[in-house]
Amino acid sequence: MAENGLRDKVLSLASMNPCVKKVEYAVRGPILTRALVLEEELKQGVKKPFTEVIKANIGDAHAMGQRPITFLRQVSALCLCPELLDEPLFPEDAKQRARRLLAACGGQSVGAYSVSSGIELIRQDVVRYIERRDRGIPANPANIYLSTGASDAVMTMLKLLVSGEGRSRTGVLIPIPQYPLYSAAIAELNAVQVNYYLDEERCWALDVGELRRALGQAHWHCQPRVLCVINPGNPTGQVQSRKCIEDVIKFAWEEQLFLMADEVYQDNVYAEGSEFHSFKKVLFELGPPYSTVVELASFHSISKGFMGECGFRGGYMEVVNMDPAVQQQLSKLTSVRLCPPVPGQVLLDVVMNPPQPGEPSYKRFSQARGLAPDMFFCLQLLEETGICVVPGSGFGQREGTYHFRMTILPPVEKLQILLKKLSQFYVKFTQEYS
Repeated sequence: MAENGLRDKVLSLASMNPCVKKVEYAVRGPILTRALVLEEELKQGVKKPFTEVIKANIGDAHAMGQRPITFLRQVSALCLCPELLDEPLFPEDAKQRARRLLAACGGQSVGAYSVSSGIELIRQDVVRYIERRDRGIPANPANIYLSTGASDAVMTMLKLLVSGEGRSRTGVLIPIPQYPLYSAAIAELNAVQVNYYLDEERCWALDVGELRRALGQAHWHCQPRVLCVINPGNPTGQVQSRKCIEDVIKFAWEEQLFLMADEVYQDNVYAEGSEFHSFKKVLFELGPPYSTVVELASFHSISKGFMGECGFRGGYMEVVNMDPAVQQQLSKLTSVRLCPPVPGQVLLDVVMNPPQPGEPSYKRFSQARGLAPDMFFCLQLLEETGICVVPGSGFGQREGTYHFRMTILPPVEKLQILLKKLSQFYVKFTQEYS
C-alpha cells in the first residue's frame, strides 16, 4: 500500500520487465520526441530561429516527399477496392495482376487472413525474384517467410536463437555502427551484445580479424552463436566486396555461427565499382562444405530501395540449411501472429514481380527506377540479349547525348552474332521508347 493510502500499481517501473527498460531505439528516441514538440510549437505560432522541422532521423522516403510508384499503388488500390477493376482509368496489366493476387486470397479479399508464412503465390514470386537476382541459384517457397517488414522477421529469428543463462547466454555479434533494431532486440531478449567495429579508414569495411578479436573476448562472458551482417551497410552505406562476404561465410563456418544477413538496402547501390552480392548467392557459389552446412537467414523489405513503401510493412525472410525440426518451431512462432498484413504482402509481390517489357505499365515503371537513359539501355540490352556493354556516362559525354561502349575483342563469328542481336535490340528499343 502506498503512503497516500492508494494501492501500488501492479505494473510499475520497479515491477516491469527489466529487459524492456534497457531497450533504446535511437531513430525514434528523445531527439525525435523533442522534434515533434518543436513542430507542434511552430504550428501554434511560437517563434523559432527556423520555420520548419525537417525529419532526417529515419529512412522514410515518402515522408520526405518521394512520390509513390504508380504501378505499385494501382495494384494495391485494385486489390483493396475490386470494384475499380471495371474502371478504364487503370491499365490492363495492373488489373491482371490484381485479379491474380485476389484469386490467391481467402474469399478473394485482402481482408482475409493468409497462412502464417504468407500467401503461397507471393512466396513463389519471391522465389523467382531471388533466383533472378542470384543468377539461377535455386530457392524454395517452403523456406520463404513473409513478414511485417524486415524488422519483425529479424526479431522472430533472434527469439529462436537466444537461450542459456549467465556465461552460456547467447552472444550476438553486431557491427558498430549498427542499426539500433539489433541492440534493441538483443536487450529485449536479454541476450548479450557483442560489438565488432567496422573500419572507418577503409570506408567502413568489415574485417575478419576484427570479428576474431570480438569473438575471442566474447567467449569470456557469453556463448557467441549469431553473426549479424548489414550489407549494404546501415548507417554506414558500405557495400561489401565478394571477397569479404566469402571470408565472413568461412569465418561463420569455422566458428559455428548462425549468419543473419540484413540486405534491405540491396537496391540502393550507387558507388562506382560497387556491386551487391547476396550472402545466399556467395554461399552456394562457394560450394561444400559451406553451402551444405552454414545456416543463414537473409532479410529484404519494401520499405527501402526505389519503393520506399514503409507504411505497408512488407518484407520477407529466407532461411537456408535450417534444421527441419527448428524450422517447424519457426513456423509455429510465426503462426502466433496469424499472418503479416495482406496489403503489405500484395505490395511485396509487385516489387518481386514488376511489369515486364511489352506490358502497358513497363515504360512508366522503368522511369521510376531513376536510371540514366544510357544505363537503362545497357541494362535492358543485358537482360534481353545477354550482351554486356558499358554506358557512356561512365566515360563522360556531352550533356543531353547518350552512348554505350563495347569492345571488339570477341572472335569474328561471335562478333557477328553480337552485332546482329544488338541491331535487332536497338530497333526494338527505339520503337518502344521513342
